[in-house]
Amino acid sequence: MRGWAWGGAACALVVAGGCALFRAPQPPPLVDGVQVGVASWYGPGFHGNRTANGEIYDQFELTAAHPSLPLGTRAMVTNLANGRAVEVRINDRGPFVDGRAIDLSYAAARTIGLVGPGTGRVRIEVLGKVSQQAPVHPLPAPARETPTSSYTIEVAALGDPAKAAHLRGVLASRFPDAFVVPVTGTTGRYYRVRIGPYPFRGVAVARAELVNRLGYPAILMENPEP
Repeated sequence: MRGWAWGGAACALVVAGGCALFRAPQPPPLVDGVQVGVASWYGPGFHGNRTANGEIYDQFELTAAHPSLPLGTRAMVTNLANGRAVEVRINDRGPFVDGRAIDLSYAAARTIGLVGPGTGRVRIEVLGKVSQQAPVHPLPAPARETPTSSYTIEVAALGDPAKAAHLRGVLASRFPDAFVVPVTGTTGRYYRVRIGPYPFRGVAVARAELVNRLGYPAILMENPEP
């Protein structure tokens, strides 16, 4: 799904030849650490290749390519079509095609439901830059933050109550606030495994990252005021 590498190479060839007839559209601007634009994803064709920061690209890690954010920057990417969010680390450059804003890894795209459509409008929120060797990111202090709503992390929605209970038990060893919510839908009953709630978005984001590090998807959900 990537496609930007060819576009970038083609542009470079045109510039080298002294011709300015072909220029890749510019991505939307980043304003106060927030950018809204189109995301795409890249996977098998680039798995195992070297990224811009020298790492070996792993499509199953929560990473992304961005044209301008410093390598190592953490960002929360929210799919505006369904509200699902995932935290990624910028470790590569791109995309440079059709003015797209970000190229997600396969794992990140899957978490927010972008694999099927291939592209989609997202909101990118810069969370900070960390050393790549940092094992765990500390929870941000919410001293100056006033809660206006609460946030819950959804890990899975399962049709088998026993599997949901088992997953809750596994998560509870690290997250005592893990719980299961039964929901009746049009096609039957299913069980949402969640963690939280948290009054501050920053705390929820940090928790979501820890869930991701355990190998589970983490969907950040904002709960309306009661």
